[in-house]
Amino acid sequence: MHLKTVNLMGMNFINTDMEQLVDHLDGRLAQSENIFLVTANTEIVMHARKNRDYYSIVDTADLVTPDGVGVVIGSKIIGNPIQQRLTGFDLMMQLLSLCCEKQYTVYFLGASPEVIERAVERVKREQPDLEIAGYHHGYFNGEEEAIAFEIRKCEPDIVFVGLGVPKQEQWIAKYRKLFKKGLFIGVGGSFDVLAGEVRRAPVAWQKLNIEWLYRLIQRPSRWKRMTVLPIFLLKTVKARVLRKNL
Repeated sequence: MHLKTVNLMGMNFINTDMEQLVDHLDGRLAQSENIFLVTANTEIVMHARKNRDYYSIVDTADLVTPDGVGVVIGSKIIGNPIQQRLTGFDLMMQLLSLCCEKQYTVYFLGASPEVIERAVERVKREQPDLEIAGYHHGYFNGEEEAIAFEIRKCEPDIVFVGLGVPKQEQWIAKYRKLFKKGLFIGVGGSFDVLAGEVRRAPVAWQKLNIEWLYRLIQRPSRWKRMTVLPIFLLKTVKARVLRKNL
């Protein structure tokens, strides 16, 4: 199944809903494909615009999902609206359910030793039928290649990489070629949420698309990162005006 895309600020975001995306990934996992998926919000888009090496990595991804309300708003500004926001955390949880149903195996890479332990414990408790191929914390130095080879031995169907941006995408781009199959997806701080280190915004906040505000209230130190959103939207408006004047 081919997924439609929307080009926004030089990135091709898939334009679908969560159910269709999971079905699409299920089909490709069943074929033992090697898949690189990037969950991109406005911070990732702007980082890629400033860093050509990182942009090149994202450009090699098989799929880029709109993880952030700013991306959805931006798509409306350019007149090519994206159906819905597809958050990395929600996608991860949907995929874990899929793995239980289809007996796909998973590997978790990232976070601190304590956090990844608690995250895996929660997953085992809530998804007892899930087959976990293994897990490893993200606090490694000079061991990246060795860890990649260890993961390859496990032959997981899905590798969730929570090393933060841009390290997680860099790791995937560098080592996915070692694997014959597997879905590789960067999930940012999702392990922190699983472990209870960070609370997810209440559903009402999520539906109102103000989850970013909830995170800001929890961690006021993030305010500088939040300034990326208005800059992104202004650049989107400018890009639309320029196109109209051509």
